Amino acid sequence: MKTSIRNIIVVVIFTIFTSIAYAQNVDPVDKNKIANGGYDMVAYFTDNAAVKGSSEFTHEINGVKYQFASAQHLNLFKSSPEKYLPVCDGYCAWGVAEKGKKVPVNPQTFKVINGKLHLFFNGDFSGSPFNTLPEWNKNETNLLNQLPVNWAKLNKK
Repeated sequence: MKTSIRNIIVVVIFTIFTSIAYAQNVDPVDKNKIANGGYDMVAYFTDNAAVKGSSEFTHEINGVKYQFASAQHLNLFKSSPEKYLPVCDGYCAWGVAEKGKKVPVNPQTFKVINGKLHLFFNGDFSGSPFNTLPEWNKNETNLLNQLPVNWAKLNKK
C-alpha cells in the first residue's frame, strides 16, 4: 500500500512539473490575440529582463495585443514598434535557423543580438528538458546567417 501511494505521489508531482514546463512555452500569439504570453517587449531591451506586461498598458497592431509593464514602455513601443518586435514573428530563433521549423518559445529565454530580440524554446521536449539558447550560443554566427534564409522559406509555405 505504501508503495502505491508513493507511486501516485511521484506521478502527480511529475505531471505537475511537466505541465509547468509546457506552460512556459507559448505561441507568438495566443487564442486571445495576446502576443508573447503577455510579456513586455520593451523590457527585454530596457531592463534586459523578461517582464510580464499588464492589460492596463496594451497596444494593438493588426489585431494582436501587446502588453507592457508601464506607460513608459507602452509609449516607447508605440513610437517605434519594429524596434521591439522579435525576429521570426516571435517563433524560436534556433528552431527556425537550425531546424527550419516554427517552434513556440519560453518568453523568459531570450537574447538581444545586434539590437534585435531573439526568443527561444526552453521546456520539455520528448520527456527531457531542452533549452535551445545554449545550442544557439554554440553556433551563433552560422545560425544568424541561416535564420533569414530559413525564415524566408517558411513564409513561402
